[in-house]
Amino acid sequence: MKSFAEQCGIHDDAREAAAHHTARLIEASGLELVRFGWCDLHGVVRGKTLTAKAAVKALRAGVGMVSTLLLKDTSDRTTFKVFEPGGTAELPGFAFASNLILLPDPASFKQLPWAQGTGWLRCQPWFQDGTPVPLDTRRILQLALGKLAQRGFGMVCGLEVEFHIYRIKDPHNGPDLDPVQAAWPGQPPTVSMIHPGYNLLAESWIDMAEEPLRIVQHTAQALGLPLQSMEIELGPSQVEAVFDATDALTAADNMVLFRNGVRQALRRAGYHASFMCRPPFPNIMSSGWHLHQSLVDGATGANVFMRDAPAPGTTPVDALHTLTDTGAAWLAGLLAHARGMASLCTPTVNGFGRFRPNALAPQAVLWGRDNRGAMLRVVGGAGDGATRIENRIGEPSANPYLYMAAQIHAGLDGLARGLMPPRATESPYASDAEMIPTNLPDALTALQDDGALVEGFGADFVRYYRRVKLSEAQRHALAEDATDFERREYFSRF
Repeated sequence: MKSFAEQCGIHDDAREAAAHHTARLIEASGLELVRFGWCDLHGVVRGKTLTAKAAVKALRAGVGMVSTLLLKDTSDRTTFKVFEPGGTAELPGFAFASNLILLPDPASFKQLPWAQGTGWLRCQPWFQDGTPVPLDTRRILQLALGKLAQRGFGMVCGLEVEFHIYRIKDPHNGPDLDPVQAAWPGQPPTVSMIHPGYNLLAESWIDMAEEPLRIVQHTAQALGLPLQSMEIELGPSQVEAVFDATDALTAADNMVLFRNGVRQALRRAGYHASFMCRPPFPNIMSSGWHLHQSLVDGATGANVFMRDAPAPGTTPVDALHTLTDTGAAWLAGLLAHARGMASLCTPTVNGFGRFRPNALAPQAVLWGRDNRGAMLRVVGGAGDGATRIENRIGEPSANPYLYMAAQIHAGLDGLARGLMPPRATESPYASDAEMIPTNLPDALTALQDDGALVEGFGADFVRYYRRVKLSEAQRHALAEDATDFERREYFSRF
């Protein structure tokens, strides 16, 4: 009888060898539990925890998961009426909160450094008949990368992630664990800062924050993540982690694992890490997620954005001075679809507060040559193998699979139409250029109106995504206390 993995058509000799190897690791390590984790629409890891014996079996058989986990907004409310006739007519296979099957990737096995005797596996959901779930965001990125590969390219991404770390004032009896304070969503813990801020890259501040940053370092390295540096950012209690570039799918997986891991490891040590863009306190600085990207030749691995020499007659404000024709068309595609991709890169109500002038965050749809005020920053030069485009539109809580897929669909449209960008801006905050949407509903409308992105992601997915995210935006609009909404919805959970 075929295993479920075989029924899905993905269990080949390599997967069987990986499953056998992982089973032996689980047994040899004396693990008691293995977590089967899956990244939801909002970038949060959910899943089930199995005993070691059950986990070995589930490597090939998978484990059941309620399908409503794909239909929830950021408050964990189900946004489709799954028990009413026609309530899931747009989403075949999701009626009545039916089961999906989480199937792990055996090669993704990690032993968690913060949880004794516990392993972890990355999973993706499948329908019970062995067909893939099209709403799975990792699958969406895989499909986008497949389209890119058809053009002969791969994508390389580097992660530059800002976030906040706070010390929990009472980690054992905080309000987040008091039953009297229980709510939906609940209050986050009461916190204090790990550094006072407003002293960018100050060594004395990094010394003050050494304990939590050591936890971040050790956690990332124990998980095999390519951490390069940790830095003190400008805002109070704000830090940044920078990672070496990898292929896009690995980079997205790493972002999921990093956020999930450091939040748990720090929480056990009495700290609260938040990837919320703008924590609910006065005098904070917004956090961004700057996504560095380049394309590589699928056969040779060479950077196809890099020029050997500037194009004749160009200056540094011309895209072809730094980028190849391919790179310039990709840059133009990112500009053309900037408004449409905004809700995929900045998916929370809170994140749109970051787009303000002179804040090292973008405000308009512009590119600049090594300009951190522009939405797109072109870095490198002729002969520089690290030539790349940095998109500064994202917030650190974004679903990485959707963030990266948006770049691909926008860039591919630029390539298909042979688009060319305008000259680089030298005044990113004093311009009459098209503006980035200033709120989530407008950004969702821009996505709906962007034909290339709707085609790339699929009309069904865009309709589903808008419905879930509009639920969040509408609840925020009706909230009596918007700050309290964001404190509970984002600060306690992201």
